[in-house]
Amino acid sequence: MRPKIGVALGSGAARGWSHIGVLEFLNAIGVVPDIVAGSSIGALVGAAFVTGRLAALKSRMENFSRIDVAAMLDVQLAAGGLIEGKRIESFLEGLGIRGAIEGLVPRFGAVATDLATGREVWLKTGAVGRAVRASIGIPGVFSPARNEEGGGWLIDGGVVNPVPVSLARALGADIVIAVDLSMDMLGRRFVEATGPADTNPPAAQAIASGIPQWMKGALDPLLSHMLLPAPAFPSYFEVLANTLNIMQDRIMRARLAGEPPDILLRPRLSDFTWLDFHRASEAIAEGAACAARAEKDIRHVCRGAHGGP
Repeated sequence: MRPKIGVALGSGAARGWSHIGVLEFLNAIGVVPDIVAGSSIGALVGAAFVTGRLAALKSRMENFSRIDVAAMLDVQLAAGGLIEGKRIESFLEGLGIRGAIEGLVPRFGAVATDLATGREVWLKTGAVGRAVRASIGIPGVFSPARNEEGGGWLIDGGVVNPVPVSLARALGADIVIAVDLSMDMLGRRFVEATGPADTNPPAAQAIASGIPQWMKGALDPLLSHMLLPAPAFPSYFEVLANTLNIMQDRIMRARLAGEPPDILLRPRLSDFTWLDFHRASEAIAEGAACAARAEKDIRHVCRGAHGGP
């Protein structure tokens, strides 16, 4: 029996657009995945690939502006998070990223985390849009998603499995190409990586737009403290993002040591903040370049597999 190729697409917020470049490069050299496993943003890009809508996602994101980023964030200062996430589900539906997971080819699975138990949850059935929404539920930012099968609440898959090699193998992959988005992300403040601090970041725009006018006078000082860095202190989102980076880096190292992929790709995206969704073209280009740097190894490992060179 021929070996099956799987890709494990890791978590990493806006850095995840590099997955598009990786998948496009693999297709260009004839390496067509039979199985796609995704965690967080990796689940979103993976869902676009298996539903045949990767080109549509790429086209949309290459024209995404900072205003579009803000418009995607449906703010509600309650219910376990700052952002509800229904607009993201509508965005996926509008791109044609829809359908039941069990009917998709290639096979697809997304990772989420059970909020109560910390258990890793593999979403392998049900609506693909709902699975993506659950997998991208960054704690403290997105409201948890209801687990429609097992009950309870689900949060971001990157909390427990940032690069889901194990899920790809469980879905039947004999060869796994993994994409880790955490390279060089620790030891620096995001505002230092991108130059002067933004005085009106997309998150600030979105949250401000979701607050009734009568409340803004009371909440503006709080939001400024949360969203913008003070001279000597990082902002709320910087603290949250870097905390998640630290956690995911440690978990990723432990998981990959016990569950090594056959190929590990690590795009160089250290100058990206987690909200730089408007920089898709740069991330996509680096994803393709990263895969190109490993082309020889990819061809060697995938020789003889379906779709391989």
